Amino acid sequence: MVLTIDWSQFTPAASFVGGCLIGLSAVMLMAFKGRIAGVSGIVGGLFQLDNAPAEHFSWRLSFLSGLLASAWVYSLFAPMPQARIDASYLTLAIAGLLVGFGTRLGSGCTSGHAVCGLGRLSLRSAVATAGFMCTGFISALLFFHVL
Repeated sequence: MVLTIDWSQFTPAASFVGGCLIGLSAVMLMAFKGRIAGVSGIVGGLFQLDNAPAEHFSWRLSFLSGLLASAWVYSLFAPMPQARIDASYLTLAIAGLLVGFGTRLGSGCTSGHAVCGLGRLSLRSAVATAGFMCTGFISALLFFHVL
């Protein structure tokens, strides 16, 4: 299998702006709410609010709503990229469960550890991010060059 790059999809300016917006949102959530913008923790917190005040639910819901609404705002300025998924629903369900298990096992997801944890100089997040990256490199090597 030969790995090729579709240079028409190479968008460094848009990627840079998107990265800056992600960083800005993480900083704003930390500055204004004192919370870390790890998406798995935010989603998980929606389902663990037994004794938490209603304000915890509202900021989580607002953050996730903004995350979802961003696609609509993007579509006002540029055409949406076409998604192509070549996997069955069963494969997607299993992948989703594995990702959920991994975020619990790793005490957070890549957005929480890489964006927010490294920004706070967290050693745990540095180790987790290194683990995510090494696993991704090994998986890509095996998938594209061995299997």
